[in-house]
Amino acid sequence: MAVPTEGETIQIHSYKHNGRIHRVWQETTVLKGTNNIVIGANERTMVTESDGRTWITREPSICYFHAEHWFNIICMLRDDGVYYYCNVSSPFVYNNGSLKYIDYDLDVKVFPDMSYTLLDEDEYEDHKRQMGYPEVIDQILHRNVEKLIGWIKQRRGPFAPDFIEVWTSRYEFHRQYRLTE
Repeated sequence: MAVPTEGETIQIHSYKHNGRIHRVWQETTVLKGTNNIVIGANERTMVTESDGRTWITREPSICYFHAEHWFNIICMLRDDGVYYYCNVSSPFVYNNGSLKYIDYDLDVKVFPDMSYTLLDEDEYEDHKRQMGYPEVIDQILHRNVEKLIGWIKQRRGPFAPDFIEVWTSRYEFHRQYRLTE
């Protein structure tokens, strides 16, 4: 698998289980790219929905993707603290300048005090029936929800106290570098 390089601008493509595009983020700056982990950042990037509608993200975000875990984590940097939006998804793949994953509907929203809420369980059950999620996928997804909640409680990965500081600093470096080009 190809690996995005630090400083490169990529797109993020979210698909549904049936292979249809769900959402596209136009520009994300790669802060770290390996075979297993991609960390990126974006701010005020255009997002295109499957029906063609577009919108612009409101705040800077640090995005964490892993090739072995069935979730990704968006850290939204707001005035009142960091909010995390965790998508239960397939592991990512990267090709042709785009990071791609399958969105499996379940989400976990994490608040600055590290309390959290599981979202979209009804949507998950509907799509599971409509798209025929195999039982093995259902089991993997539920195990990964538990793993994700463990990370939140243990302050692992993007929930670690220094994660945001390290990667926002790296993002600022790349933003300043672009301004001087």
